[in-house]
Amino acid sequence: MPPFLPAPPHPLPVAAARDTPLDGIALLRHALTVAFVGRIAVVSSFGAESAVLLALVAEIDPATPVLFLETGQHFPATLAYRRELAAHLGLRDVRDISPDRETLARDDPDGTLWHFNPDACCARRKVAPLAAALAPFDAWVNGRKRFQAATRAGLPFIEIAAGKIKLNPLADWDAARIAAEFTARALPPHPLAARQYRSIGCAPCTRATAPDEDPRAGRWSGQIKTECGIHFPGAALSDRAAASSMSPSSERHHPE
Repeated sequence: MPPFLPAPPHPLPVAAARDTPLDGIALLRHALTVAFVGRIAVVSSFGAESAVLLALVAEIDPATPVLFLETGQHFPATLAYRRELAAHLGLRDVRDISPDRETLARDDPDGTLWHFNPDACCARRKVAPLAAALAPFDAWVNGRKRFQAATRAGLPFIEIAAGKIKLNPLADWDAARIAAEFTARALPPHPLAARQYRSIGCAPCTRATAPDEDPRAGRWSGQIKTECGIHFPGAALSDRAAASSMSPSSERHHPE
């Protein structure tokens, strides 16, 4: 049976078809203030583009929980930026989500698991901690965009993953719109952005990129790996299917 999908008391304003315009900011506002009040979190890497989504969230509801995966492998500049940006925007509930200490002591005692098994490293430092942190929530928001990589070109505004609603309100934003929003809001940039780090994750698995590369080309460079695992394949649904799944009148299935 399909997993139980928690329907919001008020349906999200989802486009009926993939080619119907959808206002991602309106979607975000409705999710935070109507559809999932008290049951939604934002997941942010505090990376090169993160300030835009976080500024929108702070404008709508600065008390929204923001989950930051503190993997223990970040650039020091990212940790400093996380503190600076949260204070600048007035975010009141930023939570540092850390890996399980016993798991790391057993599986990655010297912190080099990334070098020979990056999937296992991400599983322990990102995927498992995030799954635990999201347990109390029915929905979550992230800042992925279609322009960031060829693998994200078909990104929908709404997905269903592990029985939770996942929103991508900036899915259709491009680099120019992101840059314009940084300027209009006078948002502080990530310190590494000036050094051509356009997608910033853990330090060992991130490099700067050339202008003609995808923004995410610097992540796990030279490897087949393109995602850390928190956005696993097969989670995406069409806007129409997602709308149907979230409708209060739709059939709701419970796991057996």
